[in-house]
Amino acid sequence: MSPFAQKSRLRLVVVQVLAFSLFATLFVRLYYLQVIGGDAYQAQAANQSVRDIVVQPQRGLILDSQGRPLVANRTSWVISVDRTLLGKLDADSRTELIRRVAVVVDEKPADVEASLVTCGDPGSVKDVCWNGSPYQPVPVASDVSKDVALRVLEQPEDYPGVVAEQQSVRSYPRPFGINLAHVLGYLSPVTEDEYDLAVEKDDESLNGASVVGRAGVEKQYDEWLRGLPGYRRVAVDSMGRVLGDDSTVESTPGDTLVTSIDAKVQSVVEKQLAERIATQRATLDPVTGRNFEADSGAAVVLDARTGRVVAMASQPTYDPDVWTGGISEKQLQRLYSEDAGTPLLSRATQGQFAPGSTWKPFMTAGALTNGYPMDTVLPCSSGFQVGNRVFKNHESAAEGNIGFVRALEVSCNTFFYRIGFNFWQRFGSDPADVDAKDPLVAIAKKFGFGSRTGIDLPGEAPGRIADRKWKQAYYESQKDYYCDLSSKPQDDSTSDFVYRFAREFCLEGNLYRAGDAVNFSIGQGDTIVTPLQLARAYAALSNGGTLYAPTVAKAIVSPEGKVLRRIAPRKVAQVDVPQKYLDFIDSALQGVTREGTMAWKMGGFPLDQVTVRSKTGSAEVYGKQSTGWVASYTKDYVVVMMISQAGTGSGSTGDGIRAIWEALYGVDGEAVSPARAATPGTVPPTRLPQFLNDGSIMPPAVGE
Repeated sequence: MSPFAQKSRLRLVVVQVLAFSLFATLFVRLYYLQVIGGDAYQAQAANQSVRDIVVQPQRGLILDSQGRPLVANRTSWVISVDRTLLGKLDADSRTELIRRVAVVVDEKPADVEASLVTCGDPGSVKDVCWNGSPYQPVPVASDVSKDVALRVLEQPEDYPGVVAEQQSVRSYPRPFGINLAHVLGYLSPVTEDEYDLAVEKDDESLNGASVVGRAGVEKQYDEWLRGLPGYRRVAVDSMGRVLGDDSTVESTPGDTLVTSIDAKVQSVVEKQLAERIATQRATLDPVTGRNFEADSGAAVVLDARTGRVVAMASQPTYDPDVWTGGISEKQLQRLYSEDAGTPLLSRATQGQFAPGSTWKPFMTAGALTNGYPMDTVLPCSSGFQVGNRVFKNHESAAEGNIGFVRALEVSCNTFFYRIGFNFWQRFGSDPADVDAKDPLVAIAKKFGFGSRTGIDLPGEAPGRIADRKWKQAYYESQKDYYCDLSSKPQDDSTSDFVYRFAREFCLEGNLYRAGDAVNFSIGQGDTIVTPLQLARAYAALSNGGTLYAPTVAKAIVSPEGKVLRRIAPRKVAQVDVPQKYLDFIDSALQGVTREGTMAWKMGGFPLDQVTVRSKTGSAEVYGKQSTGWVASYTKDYVVVMMISQAGTGSGSTGDGIRAIWEALYGVDGEAVSPARAATPGTVPPTRLPQFLNDGSIMPPAVGE
């Protein structure tokens, strides 16, 4: 054999050996994959064909004290887009599909695109991007009509990867037609920051598609109401199409919140507040000659013995259902609009107003506990001069020499001016002394003014006690502005008043003068309160001096009916005023209703059976019409109503206050009929709200 042939044969052998080695290696690898590692790889393949879909829980109900639903749930059609299938389309097909979806859900294509971007990815928009699972269809429109959902379902070839399904959303049954928006609050989708924090805390109750409470009890008790999501594992094919369910972990519904609100009382309160505002807007202001603005108002009904909120209304208000399915930019702007009256602001807990003469019972307590005897007699002159200014009575009326009782009945300003001036002279005639004793300021703070009540609603305002320390702090925060303004020549944009005020403020804006003290004594000046603060303080007059943190919630009940938590009344302080003085003030306020400034609104009311104490107030506000107040109470309830820019207290709110008392006690003409009372158990107790042995709430009486 030639050398060339031998070399060729050797090469062929080498090639055969190499080929055999490759086949042997391939066979061994194939054997390993199919036999030895087959189970593991089969499991991995199965996992790649299974997706987890979050199943949102039913949010807990919110009930009134009698078990009537205030907030429930209903089913809503939701349009979602499966991004897995969307990603397999070419650019033109994808754009066309997004356009079709945008048209059918009445949105802009750019908005639909933005909602499909995962938070944190390039181009994501905070609070619009998708926080949830990348394998879960992304909701792009909620609460769409059934026609829209059917259009998507019946034309799958036109909407590949688009899902229409029913989900649970909030509904508002509105028993007796109530609104209650500011107490209930609203929901909105979880934000990116909230979701990230939930992941960090390993909070399984939140996921990328969750909604959370933003205001009212929806926010305060959100963790109880939201429940726990479930998970549905679905098998999909290589194109991502769902083949069927693999396994399911059921979601856990949220707990039910039972409130102290009585829907019947709430209905009366809302109606009366709205009617009184409408009436005042059609009434001429005798001072200005134009109609009252009556731009806003609030009303509060408390249980005087526990501090529980029975009813609470605020005007202007809004429809709580506006948040369901997503709120539009136009709707949101209106809720914050000053032209619309800032409907989102709860005047009952967040509105702050000068209290006017409703302040005087507390000033009486301050005087009696600091040296004034109950038989004190002082002049009720038409005016009281302090320096070069005369502080006047309402309409410059005069009553001669009177005592505390008559001063409260006719709401004599000059009587209380004298007390405020006397304390200023005795303890604080140095206007620069920020630590000077002030008995009237001290008593106001004891009754809880100037600090939050602690109600179980978010966003409560603290009010303000305009004492010496507040005035000094305000001066320090504003002096640079006013000193700078006054140091320059006056220009056309600065009025004489503003320029003069700036000069005076720069020089002595920190001084607490006698005028500040006398204004404070009648609830005028820079002191402001919320209607809830005033109601709580009057409850303390009723119940012997106990200050409660007002509560809206009464109990948390599980979906199975088990009472998980009872929310007891919470006492926060005991006002240090002897009972004899509280009794004295109580008697005087009965006189306000029978013979004083509220008497003309209570004619024919059975005061011998339902003893209503009251105090009217008309707070003057610079540049605006007066704020009208009536604060009233019995040994059971406190009822407070106020309307901004509405005139006198009894003139603006008196009829509404009377109507609420009639509803609370079942007053019909001059008779009291307990069967007609809005709240069961009122005069005398017949059926108090309670829980049954199984934890469920006692159902309402037949016909309710």
